[in-house]
Amino acid sequence: MGDFGVRRVEPVHTKIKNVPIAVTPEGFWCCPSPVVFQKTLKSQNHQSRRKPSPSPAPPLPPPPPASGAVAGHKHSAQRTQLPTAEKKHSSPNPSGSPAVADDQRCSKPEAPAVSPPAPPPKAPKPSTESLPQKISVGFGHPDTSDLKVVLSGKEGIAVRMSVHKNVLSENSVFFAGKLSRQAPLACIDIGDCEDVEIYVETIGLMYCKEMKQRLIKQSVPRVLRVLKVAESLGFRSCVRSCLEYLEAAPWVGEEEDSVVSSVRRLQSGGADFGVSPILKRVSSDISNPPNDTLAHIIELVLKSSEERGRREMKALVLKLLRENSLLISGAADICAETLYRSCRRCLSSLLLLAGQGEDTPSEGKETVARRVALEADNLLWMAEIMADRHVADELAIMWAGQEELAALHAKLPVASRHPISCITARLFVGIGKGEMLPSKEIRQRLLQVWLQPLIDDYSWLQHGCRTFNRKAVEEGIGRTILTLPLEDQQSILLSWLGSFLKVGDRCPNLQRAFEVWWRRTFIRPHMENDRSGPL
Repeated sequence: MGDFGVRRVEPVHTKIKNVPIAVTPEGFWCCPSPVVFQKTLKSQNHQSRRKPSPSPAPPLPPPPPASGAVAGHKHSAQRTQLPTAEKKHSSPNPSGSPAVADDQRCSKPEAPAVSPPAPPPKAPKPSTESLPQKISVGFGHPDTSDLKVVLSGKEGIAVRMSVHKNVLSENSVFFAGKLSRQAPLACIDIGDCEDVEIYVETIGLMYCKEMKQRLIKQSVPRVLRVLKVAESLGFRSCVRSCLEYLEAAPWVGEEEDSVVSSVRRLQSGGADFGVSPILKRVSSDISNPPNDTLAHIIELVLKSSEERGRREMKALVLKLLRENSLLISGAADICAETLYRSCRRCLSSLLLLAGQGEDTPSEGKETVARRVALEADNLLWMAEIMADRHVADELAIMWAGQEELAALHAKLPVASRHPISCITARLFVGIGKGEMLPSKEIRQRLLQVWLQPLIDDYSWLQHGCRTFNRKAVEEGIGRTILTLPLEDQQSILLSWLGSFLKVGDRCPNLQRAFEVWWRRTFIRPHMENDRSGPL
């Protein structure tokens, strides 16, 4: 048999990395920088990429074919080691000796060649990722340390800390309980540590007199991590310092959600750490209902005369109210009455200004027209808010009853009266989309009072109003008409047909509604008669 070689496996030694630690003015060692842990993880991943697992050994070459019957009975290992000269002597006899030929013919079938046994597979080197990466950390005066704390992290890092029993027992309820046992402890092992880096930093804070100076350099997410570890260790002074930091530090967005959830969890634990100053940033004890605050905001926007400020704040308030209605169940009832009151005031002011237009001198008509456009724009903004929140039925009732304003509409300058027609268009769009459900009488009055003024302004709205959506408006008008009884549909659509044949594109295109009315009038009766007839 061939010789088998066994590769000697070198023993694996875990290297302990000593972290350089700076000395504070108090004479204590600071906890290691977060960069130490980050570099350890990076080097661990880098080594695992540079040292892949060894590939399997290539297979042995097949043995050369046997020469003659004698070679067939010999060991295959000897056959592979024949020198070249020996191979020449074993070649067939040139004279063709019959003895050799008979021997070859009478010999038993050649046994299959036996290949040499393959050497055992090499033991793979242990992966770098499986080796623990150990870091040695010291706190306080190293000569007087009397306790070892070993942290085993989920990231594959093990940290051995040289600490002092009196410091840990004085600052931590957790370590005080561990060290209060009768048998003296020389080492405490903490396994499956979720956040080794922060754990080390939190223990380092036990050696600092001014924790605030250490925390002020940190970010909000990192302080929240310290707060969580300090809470688990019963490190009360650190918890208070973290809360003082969070009370003064700015945080919004995702950080706000994290801070509030962490503080509320701490509050639910039963310990009194004074978390109310932090929670007051996101909640108020003021007894004023939110409706009063919203009414005040709306009034400020409605009274503003600065164009850019009004435009931007209207868009912002509209967006925030839409978010409220999506996120908060029943939020539509919060501001409905407030909006109704504001609508009534704007309608009264708009009607008064429109009536003053005829009696105002020419030099003052421009001012009146500007104020009319301003009040109409306010009403349009509130109609948008109320339609989004599905509380615009009351506004539809108010607008349908404005016969006097509709009569004055034609006497106003076109540039100032187009926001009035935009209000009408928005109500028709809301009815067509189902955002409001006014009664049949209100729908009839809306069409009777405001459809013709809208048609008169339609050409100007298409070319002079950037926010005008012709397709949506025409769809809304048509659907509103089709909600009426068939006789009313016919009356309104035939009147529209006369206007459309005169002015064309300067009139709303209601052909889709006209087609539906046509089928209802001329086709559906015959279909129903066919169904009800004899089989």
